Amino acid sequence: MSHVTARQSATDRSRVLFGVISASSVGTLIEWYDFYIFGSLSAIISTQFFPKDNPTAALLSALAVFAAGFIVRPFGALVFGRLGDIVGRKYTFLVTLVLMGGSTFLIGLIPGYETWGMVSPLLVLLLRLIQGLALGGEYGGAATYVAEYAPEGRRGYFTSWIQTTATLGLFVSLAVIVATRKVVGTSDFEAWGWRIPFLASILLVGVSIFIRLRMEESPLFSKLKSEGKVSKNPLAESFGKRENLKMVLLALLGATAGQGVVWYTGQFYALSFIQKVGRVDFEQSSEIVAIALAFGTGFFIFFGWLSDKIGRKSIMLAGMLLGVLTYRPIYTQLYQLSDTSLKTEETSLREIRTQEVPGKPSVHTTVHYYTDGTQLLETQTGTGESKKTLLHGTKGYWLTVFLIWIQVLYVTMVYGPIAAFLVELFPTRIRYTSMSLPYHIGNGVFGGLTPFLAVALVEKATQAGSEKAYLSGLWYPILVAAVSFVIGLVYLSSKPKPQE
Repeated sequence: MSHVTARQSATDRSRVLFGVISASSVGTLIEWYDFYIFGSLSAIISTQFFPKDNPTAALLSALAVFAAGFIVRPFGALVFGRLGDIVGRKYTFLVTLVLMGGSTFLIGLIPGYETWGMVSPLLVLLLRLIQGLALGGEYGGAATYVAEYAPEGRRGYFTSWIQTTATLGLFVSLAVIVATRKVVGTSDFEAWGWRIPFLASILLVGVSIFIRLRMEESPLFSKLKSEGKVSKNPLAESFGKRENLKMVLLALLGATAGQGVVWYTGQFYALSFIQKVGRVDFEQSSEIVAIALAFGTGFFIFFGWLSDKIGRKSIMLAGMLLGVLTYRPIYTQLYQLSDTSLKTEETSLREIRTQEVPGKPSVHTTVHYYTDGTQLLETQTGTGESKKTLLHGTKGYWLTVFLIWIQVLYVTMVYGPIAAFLVELFPTRIRYTSMSLPYHIGNGVFGGLTPFLAVALVEKATQAGSEKAYLSGLWYPILVAAVSFVIGLVYLSSKPKPQE
């Protein structure tokens, strides 16, 4: 009878744990979806909310607004981390979910620059800052919540499910964007259809709030609260005590800064690179990244599980080192796959397509076909605007998927174990605050600035006439990952002792 009771008890614990993981993951996935729609649509947003006379400046402005959401994430970590350590994990990330969903919905309603002028980008910036604050409180709460339910020795595996949500959020945002574009058509999507993914988020948030309202508080936090041991000043305990502050700085410089740049290089900068430098068609580039993400996402769970067996440090540092050593060769290959000067054109197949729309300038498109299946579309409008768009052939398409999948694999190595690693560095009473700050500085500031700084470095190198200007954007993530690797190698413990 006791064996049956023990089995039932184990089954009940597993059911509760997976319920906790599901509820936390759904909400966190939706928050990432909301946060990343902006980045996935940055090229279109730059034309909607900024002057069109300088496309590069408009794109950089859009990326700067995108980056602003990352920069304020550490402040959100402080505000909501403190709230989470005093009031509780559950109610804190309910608040962040409402803030995130409301901001995303409102971005979809703001009129463009041509209607409201500078008021439009300023409102978008304000809402983007609110998004950043909300995400600064969400992730730490979700990771802490799951970790405090997970049995000791399996935290890497169980928290890795939360780690999948950032990539899945990006995947879902790309899927919704591509589907909407196909339904409404390219021209309508660029005119008004891009708002649909923003507006649709309010439905997802409603579902997530319903699920999270049914969750119970973390058992470890509930125990602390019942014993009257909840921290009265988590900020002072986290950053005012030398020993804990040392662990916060070590977590930032030896782990999360390098992890952050690897994450954003492998996913966001990769997408930006093939769209802007490679000129790959918007839909095809989104599909390529989405497929790479789909193939790579399972490795978050694998490396989280593996970190329970061999430790977090070696896996995370290996991912950083691989990025440092291989980013330049990978991006050189991505560039060459879209460089038509290296391909052989079938000139006999060249065609000119003309599109006439009443009341609008005619559009002339010259289509170049190449022996490897690549197509290059050179579009010229009656107003003098020109645009080049590339469509990969089968071989180029799947090679590009593979090269981005390799980078996603690095992402899973650095990101899969990081939640368990951070949770185990800090005691329960100040865990939400202590782990959230280094995570969001590493990801929000070091990582979140990657697309903006990389594009700016490429632009500067191009103006200077550099022969391989397209690789210049990689110096930033390579440098940060290298520094983080060295600090982590020297100072990080292979398997920190969990603190309760």
